[in-house]
Amino acid sequence: MARSDVRLGCYEKAMPSNWTWVNKCVAAKDAGYDFIEISIDETDEKLARLDDSNFASTVLNAVKLTGMPIRTMCLSGHRKYPLGSEHPETVIRSLDIFTKAVKLAECLGIRIIQLAGYDVYYEDSSPITRKRFLENLKKCVAIAARHGVLLGFETMETPFMDTVSKAMAVVRAVDSPYLNVYPDLGNCTNAAKLYRTELVDDLHSGQGRIVAVHIKETVVGKYREIPFGKGHVDFKNALKTCMDLGVRMYVAEFWYDSTTEANDVLKSNHDFLTAYFND
Repeated sequence: MARSDVRLGCYEKAMPSNWTWVNKCVAAKDAGYDFIEISIDETDEKLARLDDSNFASTVLNAVKLTGMPIRTMCLSGHRKYPLGSEHPETVIRSLDIFTKAVKLAECLGIRIIQLAGYDVYYEDSSPITRKRFLENLKKCVAIAARHGVLLGFETMETPFMDTVSKAMAVVRAVDSPYLNVYPDLGNCTNAAKLYRTELVDDLHSGQGRIVAVHIKETVVGKYREIPFGKGHVDFKNALKTCMDLGVRMYVAEFWYDSTTEANDVLKSNHDFLTAYFND
């Protein structure tokens, strides 16, 4: 299989936050990526996008000018406002965030929303939070289905959903074609090391339900901001497995470092990953 057989996207946070959307689209396109994954995280700045009537038109204008599409969304705002929260006002906010995120996705032509696999994050997980999470998740899936947007659980760094097999248990409980898995290879690798299991076996547990994959580097105990090639993720076998499972959508997940030149890092990381797809 060749690089041309897949779509490789670039995580928005790989670029400086003060770049315009035209700048981001041009930089990602010039580096060789096929699309950008937009971030709706827990910060006020990113969440404000959901209530900004001009935001979608600004992004769409950049897409039109550059020919660089926005195909996926990383919706991590639920870390601060989780679906399983014990606080009713937080749950209301969580559902509001989700509803607006789906509408934004539909407007921007986004096919897939990656959901954070947390019942709660800043609260203590319990049977009650897990039950509430599942109840509210079903509401979210129904909303996504009405708008024709696919959802995929990210495998996280907490025990609640740090493996594909755990994510699949929730996917099966909901039993909807609109809820799937969007694994993070770095997080899954750390979980495999922790549980002394095989990453490839865990990926196979999601067969037929993996809509996209985050390609991220990690080391034991650290889940982000590890440069590609400086960690322990077996990209060769992991990506071969994902491609054998039929996955064709990938996102390079890394973060902008102000001590580096963003355009150079965008290009070098693209080329680093392309080598595995062309192998």
